[in-house]
Amino acid sequence: MSRNKGRFPAWLKRRVGAGTTFAHTQTTLDRLGLETICTNANCPNRGDCWSRGTATILILGNICTRNCRFCSVGHGKPEPPDKTEPRRVAALAKELNLKYLVITSVDRDDLPDGGAGHFRDVVQTCRLENPGLEFELLAGDFRGCQDQALEILSAARPFIFGHNLETVPRLYPAARPGGDYQRSLALLNKAKLSWPDTPTKSALMLGLGETEDEVFQVLKDLRSVGCNRLALGQYLKPDRNCLDVVEFIPPEKFDWWAQQARRLGFDWVMASPFTRSSYHAEQSSSF
Repeated sequence: MSRNKGRFPAWLKRRVGAGTTFAHTQTTLDRLGLETICTNANCPNRGDCWSRGTATILILGNICTRNCRFCSVGHGKPEPPDKTEPRRVAALAKELNLKYLVITSVDRDDLPDGGAGHFRDVVQTCRLENPGLEFELLAGDFRGCQDQALEILSAARPFIFGHNLETVPRLYPAARPGGDYQRSLALLNKAKLSWPDTPTKSALMLGLGETEDEVFQVLKDLRSVGCNRLALGQYLKPDRNCLDVVEFIPPEKFDWWAQQARRLGFDWVMASPFTRSSYHAEQSSSF
């Protein structure tokens, strides 16, 4: 492992996106007025993904009701859900000829259903325009309304249901003060119990100061609630107000973690410095 010295190691160098497909993705998103997690979270994979004609859509605005220290998405009081957004997302999927769409959102603790109804509406509207489109939802923890949210989302199946634990429990107060580790595990457990045939997925950032034993325990906890898909990536500080990187994890360590995860029973694993929960999510098998 490489301790943070303020400079990225060689394996974290990545080119900025360019080319015709990248430009088409960008102009289509801009014209339709859609937000992405790619831009709002300063994702290092934007160039790669947009050059392949795909993006992770951020619905329900770009203002979060929480203020996680690992995330650069803005926080404060968000606007009401935009009723035109489902149609605009459907238009994007059609114009980009998408086969697989990852949809995520800011946390919306201000809404009685946590935004579940809007997720449902986006998926259902997209299906009307794009019947063969497959979906992956990356949802928040639906604090105070998990049962209601899952019931609402049932109408939008089939999809892969994702919710990220993000880090180990010890680091929640520093990294994810609005979250609760057990609440997040409970959501994944309820999703699997409600929809036994729906794949569930979670992701962890490494490099925040966690120990191997702590990561192993999180992986075991995920398996205990039936989570069968896992993404492991390097935490990178997205802006100056976020937590510093404690250590850079080399690619071979991520390969080792992927082996450990598969031994624990995860049937889809992606682990690399640049892995994010939505990165290459459309792959039918992990690598």
